[in-house]
Amino acid sequence: MTMLSVEKLDVAYGVIKALHGVSLHVEPGEIVTLIGANGAGKSTTLLTLSGLLKPKAGRITFEGQDITNLPPHKRVAMGIVQAPEGRRVFANMSVHENLELGAYTRKDRAGIKQDLQKMMEEFPKLAERRNQRAGTLSGGEQQMLAMARALMARPRLLLLDEPSLGLAPLIVRQIFELIRKINAQGTTVFLVEQNAHMALQVAHRGYVLQTGNVILTDKAAALMAHPDVRKAYLGG
Repeated sequence: MTMLSVEKLDVAYGVIKALHGVSLHVEPGEIVTLIGANGAGKSTTLLTLSGLLKPKAGRITFEGQDITNLPPHKRVAMGIVQAPEGRRVFANMSVHENLELGAYTRKDRAGIKQDLQKMMEEFPKLAERRNQRAGTLSGGEQQMLAMARALMARPRLLLLDEPSLGLAPLIVRQIFELIRKINAQGTTVFLVEQNAHMALQVAHRGYVLQTGNVILTDKAAALMAHPDVRKAYLGG
């Protein structure tokens, strides 16, 4: 069964239409990326998938269930979890407290404790700073925290919004290795990213969004070789 299916999605901010009939799908176990320039509608797509924006038209299904009008917290409970753009950690709370908040929909105390330990093992930088206020972490560490916090909800589908934003190249490579590792451990990933080169290197398939329209879709390797994609997003 297809995990996520989006059919002819229209989204608008007032009278300004942001998405025009966007259709895409994500299969279990995949990393699927949505690439495009600033203002193309990438983050709007993710906000709609997580329930923070209501579509004007179209349909979203998750594992065969229509979730088009489902509120965000119920989507999280189903396993759709977003690590937002700009990280948005709780700056005055500790790393440990941020991670605990990631599990707010869960009731299995033993499982939460186990997952907290797992996050400390998977993200050693966070283990070193577990009692440090999140606002004092570096940009890369905050991104790791945002991803680890999302993983604390045990997502079936992890939505990542611009995880490389504002990070140094070395840290970007580390973040994308983490995305690959998270996927290899069984989490399906839908990745919105402006760094098309890194996104297509890690993804199985991709969609190219331009002014609210999907203009291309293919396997990631084919998109990397496509002359239009190379010219517009890969520097030639």
